[in-house]
Amino acid sequence: MVDLTTIHASNASLPTHLTAVFVGGTSGIGLYTLLALARRCKVPNIYFIGRSQQAADRILADPHTLNPNGTYTFIPSDVSLIKNVDAVCAQIAARESHINILCLSQGTMSVGQETSEGMHLIASLILHSRIRFTVNLLPLLRAAPGTKRVVSIFTGTKEGPLTAPELQMRTVKSPLKARGQAASAVTLLLEEMGRRAPEVGFVHTYPGFVSSNIGRDFGVVVKGLGWVLERTVGKWLYIPVEESGERNLWLCTSGRFAGAAAGEEKGVEVAVGTDGRAGSGVYTIDEKGESGCEAVLQVLRDMRVQKRDVWAWEEVRKEFLRITGKESM
Repeated sequence: MVDLTTIHASNASLPTHLTAVFVGGTSGIGLYTLLALARRCKVPNIYFIGRSQQAADRILADPHTLNPNGTYTFIPSDVSLIKNVDAVCAQIAARESHINILCLSQGTMSVGQETSEGMHLIASLILHSRIRFTVNLLPLLRAAPGTKRVVSIFTGTKEGPLTAPELQMRTVKSPLKARGQAASAVTLLLEEMGRRAPEVGFVHTYPGFVSSNIGRDFGVVVKGLGWVLERTVGKWLYIPVEESGERNLWLCTSGRFAGAAAGEEKGVEVAVGTDGRAGSGVYTIDEKGESGCEAVLQVLRDMRVQKRDVWAWEEVRKEFLRITGKESM
């Protein structure tokens, strides 16, 4: 486990200016990471995207209190819709010449719902929306000085065989199988992004148990059980929210997770990537900050041999073309 002392030391030496985009940054782990960046960076320029203006208004008081030198821009949007993702990215591209960090944490645990664009809501948020943000904003990430990083907060190191007949995974009934297949899809899609932008580091991470509102779409009983669990055994089971923010900020900024073509940072040991090589640019990372074990890497090797990486990208690309007529905005 990467200890907090190491993480705090890294986070204490951030560049003076960083421009970051947080999708799903109005609550939970995305918000904790946003606040960590506001605390640690001298002059942060932060965009955060979510559905609720009311939630954003509550949040805006925190980063300004923590760091009045920062700029904080909220963009309200339902990013389960690909056309909305394009509109958000266009707004950012019109204002910025580069971005250093793209942190993606949008998601839901509600299954069986369809978007107005004809996609399974859970798949749209975890896969299609995240990759659309990434491919749209790659030019700005590649243009950034210094840090160039995409962090997708989901279930890194939980990859399993990707056997579903379609990437929407409407027919996958087992939650564990669905998690493993979705995890592999996220990682393999990030590998496609890594081939397109080797200067950029791509991280798929599992955050562990952290207090958040990911269960907001469940009924009162399930949410109530979660509330009881958190308050009875939470201090032994849950990662503190501030620690969660610091750990994810470290993933967003440390040279340990740099792009394949970025070059090594002096004094920083690079992590093992998803292909088993150190510093290969795409990383699957657990809640302890460690790279996926050999069993995880073997699952990914098997998926590549079966061309499931190619299949996953073509499935996503097909939906992009169906909805917008373009591979990217």
